[in-house]
Amino acid sequence: MMARFNDEKPVVEFILARIVPVPSRAKMISIIRDLHSAWLYKQLEAAVDGIIDFKLEEEGREAQNFMRIRTMRKVNFDSRWHRLRIADNFEVTLEK
Repeated sequence: MMARFNDEKPVVEFILARIVPVPSRAKMISIIRDLHSAWLYKQLEAAVDGIIDFKLEEEGREAQNFMRIRTMRKVNFDSRWHRLRIADNFEVTLEK
């Protein structure tokens, strides 16, 4: 993220003023946790319609991928963690 080279406040202002308001059917802002201050995350999370979390759990040589919808405005959703299955062709599906 650009905050690596700048102060966080100008970066957040740029994202909120230039990226979030642009109309589009699908828009994504990707943020990795624990790289920036809690203030930056709160500002960006308050500006978006939904937050989807991904996590990787490793046990020995085995890795398991999970996702959940943490928040989503104006819709009902299941906030539980769901395991992801990644096929040999890298197609990702929810494990049932």
